[in-house]
Amino acid sequence: MKKSTLLDASLIAQLDHLELVVRRLFSGRTQGEKRSKRRGTGSEFADYRDYSQGDDLRHIDWNVYGRLDRLFLKLFHVEEDLRLSIFVDSSLSMSHGDPSKLLYAKRLAAAMAYIALANLDRVTIEAANGSGFERLPPTRGKQQVWRLLEFVDAIEAQGTTDLHEGLKQFSLRNDTPGMKVVISDFLDKKGYPGALKWLLKGGNEVVVVQVLSPQEVKPPIVGDLSLEDCEDGQLTEVSITAGLLKRYEANLKGLVGGLREYCRTRGLANFFVQSSHPIEQVILNSMRRTGVVR
Repeated sequence: MKKSTLLDASLIAQLDHLELVVRRLFSGRTQGEKRSKRRGTGSEFADYRDYSQGDDLRHIDWNVYGRLDRLFLKLFHVEEDLRLSIFVDSSLSMSHGDPSKLLYAKRLAAAMAYIALANLDRVTIEAANGSGFERLPPTRGKQQVWRLLEFVDAIEAQGTTDLHEGLKQFSLRNDTPGMKVVISDFLDKKGYPGALKWLLKGGNEVVVVQVLSPQEVKPPIVGDLSLEDCEDGQLTEVSITAGLLKRYEANLKGLVGGLREYCRTRGLANFFVQSSHPIEQVILNSMRRTGVVR
């Protein structure tokens, strides 16, 4: 594979040994390439269960019925493909930080997409902001990795944050159940509950990644400042004091903790990262430990 500015050879070698995990059931439409733990009527025998009225009579094991005088239905492993859909917040606020939050989001999206493509899963990625969206249509197969990396590498920050409309449209365009990943700083004045609700329909395994820069976590500023909102241009005159920094830290903890609690009570996987954190640490440690990858 060609060299990539998003994934280096060392990381790729580690990603090659991983696969994404969807614990909820969903309907795969591609047969014969990936084996699922889901049981249905495929080609490889898995188990028996008692017959229930309305079951397909063709799957009754009549030999067992002859011996036990009871109706049992044969179950088989079915083959299904996983659908990975990734939403990257590409609003202007994501361009801030050193390293920038958007660069981190792009690297994480590329890494998760690589895992999926290497395992013959279907992948689509969308970058969205208040000004519009860019979309890589569903793609599949390791031969599509470079096309995907080129798409992700070209994503640029622009426009305002509108997670509600962005995730609404993202959900409508990617309505096949599977794994949905949202990567954002979640610095939306309208909040996140109304946005994330679009991903709560049945069959989705939702992964929420909040990315903040080290400078946002520990602001290195003091004195009198005129702060401009990078998205709407609103100016605010402030005097940075120890008391103000404490209130800022409390509000930040409220945002991060509130999002974590929202996800926990709704069964969504949640990760908080700083843009300086190694991608390997998030995927190989945090996501593996919580069962998003294995």
